[in-house]
Amino acid sequence: MMKIVVDAFGGDNAPLEIIKGSMLAVDEFGVDILLVGDKEKIEKCSASHKINLKHTEIVDAKDVITMHDDAKAVLKAKPQSSMTVGFHLLNEGRGDAFVSAGSTGALTVGATFITKRIKGIKRPAIATVMPSEKKPILLIDCGANAECRPEFLYQFGLMGSLYMKHIMKYDNPRIALANNGEEETKGTPSIKEAYELMKNAPYNFIGNIEGRQIPFGDADVIVSDGFTGNLILKTYEGVAKVLMNGIKSAFMKNAFSKLAYLGVKSGIDDMKKQFDYKEYGGAVLLGVKKPVIKAHGSADARTFKNAIKQAVWFLENSLIDEIEKTLAAEV
Repeated sequence: MMKIVVDAFGGDNAPLEIIKGSMLAVDEFGVDILLVGDKEKIEKCSASHKINLKHTEIVDAKDVITMHDDAKAVLKAKPQSSMTVGFHLLNEGRGDAFVSAGSTGALTVGATFITKRIKGIKRPAIATVMPSEKKPILLIDCGANAECRPEFLYQFGLMGSLYMKHIMKYDNPRIALANNGEEETKGTPSIKEAYELMKNAPYNFIGNIEGRQIPFGDADVIVSDGFTGNLILKTYEGVAKVLMNGIKSAFMKNAFSKLAYLGVKSGIDDMKKQFDYKEYGGAVLLGVKKPVIKAHGSADARTFKNAIKQAVWFLENSLIDEIEKTLAAEV
């Protein structure tokens, strides 16, 4: 049975929503949970909300890494934080994957220097599944590496391709490089050099993609540096929220518009589900030796459960083994 290490005190809604989401995952996926955090507070929170901590072991960790802490606090400054202890439990083999809704920077540092990179991977990257008009797509990197050398981007394409092939079951994922134009001559020197590397890659590289084409699903994997990727991701989320709010306002104007809403409600509900980030729960950190999942910072119980689902998919499909085999074949 899979055992998932969970940072009980990462994110805006910890520990209650993290505990609730973990119990939903126990029911739906049949996993065991290793809940890391202040044991007294976890037990008190569970008791006051009548939550049965089934298939769960609590590991006491009194400290918490906040969004205001330096990312490197996960290494030395806060050795007894729930995130730091969680990483060490993962390394010791006490759990099979680690899920946290805490600081992205601290999680990246911890994954890189505690869990460590897969041999041959130059930089790990945060990969997020996003909706498009056609089907889900993957954006990599979303914030782990603000600046990237061309060879980093080349490897992001490789890892993204393997993720979509083995996790999302896409036959021949189309990999594109985020750029300010489709032409091969566009972009910064680093992007142009990455383009040349990716042209000869062992994956299905289809060239550059402009931001406006991303929502149409013209590529299955969008490769970018972490700075650009994070801007794309946050803009995507913001525009989706504005559009849904606008649609709601349009139908709430008067009695006639409310009546009209009844005729299109099922279609709007489908669209809301399609563009709901909660469906995937979080992002995966690709390129490290064990599965590390970054849940959304404002995760509620359902969102966190779906972040754990990402860990389950990761383990079921042996993605790390696939990355290692592919890298070995390139040498």
